[in-house]
Amino acid sequence: MKNLVAAAVLTGIVVTAGAVFTASKSDEELVQRAKDREQFEELMWRYARALDTSDAQTYASLYTVDGQFSAGANVTKGREALKNMISGTGQQRPAAAQPAARRPPMYHMTANHQLRFTDKDHARIDAYYITMVAAAGPDTPSRVAGVGRSIDQLERVNGQWLIKSRNVAPMD
Repeated sequence: MKNLVAAAVLTGIVVTAGAVFTASKSDEELVQRAKDREQFEELMWRYARALDTSDAQTYASLYTVDGQFSAGANVTKGREALKNMISGTGQQRPAAAQPAARRPPMYHMTANHQLRFTDKDHARIDAYYITMVAAAGPDTPSRVAGVGRSIDQLERVNGQWLIKSRNVAPMD
């Protein structure tokens, strides 16, 4: 009888330990997803700020090495090409040599995000985007420069989430 009771207690402990281990693993996954979502928010904020400030170096660094930006048939691929796209030149000039900003401030925003993990190192964000240009004086009011839908494919590289591709004119 003692052996039967001991076996029942031991079985109960093993089953309980297994349930705790399973719950812990699930909790770990939930915590990781929450951390990932926080990184996505920071990544997309840094993306918008790099665009708003014409910071080509930061903009390009937010993409994977082979990352690409697509707008319809126009595709820009690779960090150097992405940097040139933002700087508007073939080469980066030192910040001190940059001319004073002549355009009014721009504000890039996204809304109605939907985030889906495709696996532990890949995710997709579907969103709408809005680009505003601030007023340039009393005769030039603020205006909407662009609106549309975007699809971002994200990839975790060496523990950091980066943009693999950004498409601001998806066909689907």
